[in-house]
Amino acid sequence: MIKAKKLSKGDTIGIISPASASFHRSDVLRAQEMLESMGFNVLLGRHVNETKGFFAASEEHRVRDFNDMFYNDAVDAVFVTQGGYGSAQILGKIDYEAIRANPKIFTGFSDITSIHLAIYRRAGVMTFHGPGMTRFTTEDLTEYTRKQFFKAISTPEPLGEIELADKRKWLYSIAPGACEGELVGGNLTLVCATLGTPYEIDTRGKILFLEEVDSEPWVMDHCLSHLRNAGKLADLAGIVIGECNNCDPRIFDPGYYSDTDIEDVFNYYFADLGVPVLYGLPLGHTEDTATIPMGARARLDADEKKLVVLESGVV
Repeated sequence: MIKAKKLSKGDTIGIISPASASFHRSDVLRAQEMLESMGFNVLLGRHVNETKGFFAASEEHRVRDFNDMFYNDAVDAVFVTQGGYGSAQILGKIDYEAIRANPKIFTGFSDITSIHLAIYRRAGVMTFHGPGMTRFTTEDLTEYTRKQFFKAISTPEPLGEIELADKRKWLYSIAPGACEGELVGGNLTLVCATLGTPYEIDTRGKILFLEEVDSEPWVMDHCLSHLRNAGKLADLAGIVIGECNNCDPRIFDPGYYSDTDIEDVFNYYFADLGVPVLYGLPLGHTEDTATIPMGARARLDADEKKLVVLESGVV
């Protein structure tokens, strides 16, 4: 995997909105102020938060901002404002050759999973599953999230163990064992959406990372069934699952009674795969979230309840 240069104070961070617009217009300005107070230069994309329907701007304007940041030699890292919806629309228009020739730190999560997987397949460049720019405010940026983020993108040393943010929380070892492999994946819904496309996730010999938010267990069962039918749960090295926030059954009269817990769904699909499976790390839609380099080699030990990233994400 190709790695970008580490981020240092004085470097320039380019800001883009490849998916949805920020609900509060001030979010981008507040985050810009915080990043600048940390010693970074901030360059806003020309079409950030224009708003067009569900999206931050038209397809053409969103992908233009994306490609321009990789064309611009003055830009050292590319942060998204947030996820939301719409990243998949621009995948066919991204200049992957430019990304390969000019590797830069690229961060985001949730809907940005689509772009992580596309860059992995088409450019072979390591990207970062971590917070969007609008998390960078005095109200929303926890110390754990800040520390883990800059450790991942600013240190050319192995990232090491992804530790719990809250020591009171418990990790669930769904299946025992230990393995090593590259980390691939992201948001479950978006991972499924790559199937049948040129950006389809390759899980062979990999540690599959999944996370989800605001999704009922039966919906997640549907997604996991789809992954299994597509052969993506075969030949895995292991599975690591982030905290799945608000993924409980809801009362909305779906036409049948359902009280199945998400742990039941994970056990159904993962317990008998013969690979280690660990659930509950602070990865994804959580108040405290760790940043991990996608494509990095890692060691998953479900017996010791540890995920250790064995290499750096930057040089």
